[in-house]
Amino acid sequence: MTTEPVPTGSGRSLAPDLARGLMLLLIALAHAPGFLGSWRSGMPLLDDVVLFVKSLIADNQARAMFVFLFGYGLGQLAYRHHARGGDWPGLRSLLRRRSLWLIIIGFAHTVLLVPIDIVAIYGLALLLFTPLVRARGKTLGWVAALTLAPATLLLAWQSVTAQLGAQAGTPVTFAPFMEPTYGAHLLANVTKPAQAVIGVVMVLPGMLLGIWAARRRFLERPAEHRVLLRRAAVGLLTLALIGRLPAALLAAGVWTSTDLGVQWMVAIAHDLTGYAGGIGLAAAVGLASARIGDRHGRLTIALAALGQRSLTFYLFQSVVWLALFYPFTLNLRDHVSPAGSYGIAVVVFALSVLLAEWMRRTRQRGPMEVLLRRMTYPRPLPDQATAKRGA
Repeated sequence: MTTEPVPTGSGRSLAPDLARGLMLLLIALAHAPGFLGSWRSGMPLLDDVVLFVKSLIADNQARAMFVFLFGYGLGQLAYRHHARGGDWPGLRSLLRRRSLWLIIIGFAHTVLLVPIDIVAIYGLALLLFTPLVRARGKTLGWVAALTLAPATLLLAWQSVTAQLGAQAGTPVTFAPFMEPTYGAHLLANVTKPAQAVIGVVMVLPGMLLGIWAARRRFLERPAEHRVLLRRAAVGLLTLALIGRLPAALLAAGVWTSTDLGVQWMVAIAHDLTGYAGGIGLAAAVGLASARIGDRHGRLTIALAALGQRSLTFYLFQSVVWLALFYPFTLNLRDHVSPAGSYGIAVVVFALSVLLAEWMRRTRQRGPMEVLLRRMTYPRPLPDQATAKRGA
């Protein structure tokens, strides 16, 4: 007899929300150093440790987990829609409205806050490939496999560029492109959303695998899939460790190579196994939630509350980066070390957990989640609303 995790509220299962909550820590660790003017302080050993951790755990692995969970959420949405008796045309309209609002939110995030958005890319991928939400499992697998190669090459190109910059002492960060005033910042970012088109191919493999996993309810019923989740967590995380370790050692300066071919091989291994690591982390959280069962401690509940409001607190992180590092705010980009940026990331995450728990206790949903839901789901017509009240 299996035990299914007790919902954390509104009929929700623990594992998907817990995974989204922990994911925000990885995202903060991946993004915070990107706003610094230099990745070198007066403590070389500490800097190297931070760069090692950043490459091994966060870079292009946090994003893979984020993308997988996005796809899983789409699969959950489709399941609930059909469980309520909805048909495909209705689901297609719902998904297209959702995709358009994700694009709008993501573009606003890029222009008004910082140009590190993934939300608009999600929206554009969903808009362009809506029919895949109901595609057969084999189709999802083939499309994921066919897009994995170009997605990995695009990520590897970014990684090689970043590594060459770091070796030259000029890390690829946002600091050199920061404008002196907020007005100039807005104007400079107006064209940035166009880059979302390139990012679509990078999210497709993980998104489609997430949809496939949601159909089997791996994270919603983890106790029923304990063996598979254990194999996925151990196997995929081991693969990620092996594939990502050379790039992490290279980032930390433990070894160096000026051979461009070697740089590309290391980057491809790093980013390809980053997909495995992101999914493996989600599987590990599912396995942990099966072990937790209905014994939800305070920290577990708070992390799940954060996961339920992941879009809101993803944008909250960007508000913090803007407030701390830009010239027209506190301008700390040249005054914070890589280790200091990690300290800030952990504090931001901890504050997010506390705020999310306070919102849960006061029965407040995330404002961005409320906005997205209101814009996604059509409001009932007056006569329908009257009929429901009468019933």
